[in-house]
Amino acid sequence: MLQNLTGWHALVILAIILLVFGSAKLPALARSVGQSVRILKDETHDAAEPQAATVEAVADRRAS
Repeated sequence: MLQNLTGWHALVILAIILLVFGSAKLPALARSVGQSVRILKDETHDAAEPQAATVEAVADRRAS
């Protein structure tokens, strides 16, 4: 679906976003999206750590 997007499509989407949100709110919007992505990344990283520790513990038990 997104393979057919060209530079013109991106410009049109950017113009629509600019019209909807206004230039004053765009920095705050970008900051909140970046913060949300950072939180999601941290949460998925934290969720993956216990699983990796469990795999290592099982491997150590089998080696003993």
